[in-house]
Amino acid sequence: MVKYQESSLDRTFGALAEPTRRAILALLCERRDASVSEVARELAKARPRTRPMSLPAVMKHLDTLATAGLISRTKTGRTVTCRPTLGPMEEAMRWLDEHQRFWSERLDNLAKLVEEKP
Repeated sequence: MVKYQESSLDRTFGALAEPTRRAILALLCERRDASVSEVARELAKARPRTRPMSLPAVMKHLDTLATAGLISRTKTGRTVTCRPTLGPMEEAMRWLDEHQRFWSERLDNLAKLVEEKP
């Protein structure tokens, strides 16, 4: 049996692939921290024309973000507070920068070749 171990980069991009999780992360980056119920309330405000998301659904999204290392959670009494931890995002940005440079160079070379053709 092959055991597949997902890399942190895979988990980061997987977590960011869903618009609701990107919205949650943007909210947490803007506010620095928020309780789970505050996140649910803000999502309801941001999506007024859709059916409100249940608290368990919000918690599943938060679980995915936490598994990817994009947020940390602390519990004080009955309140769970979420904070962004952007180390995995920095790793993703480095990966994207490397590939952006690679493709920019290739496209610049292609442009030169096209311009040189009579």
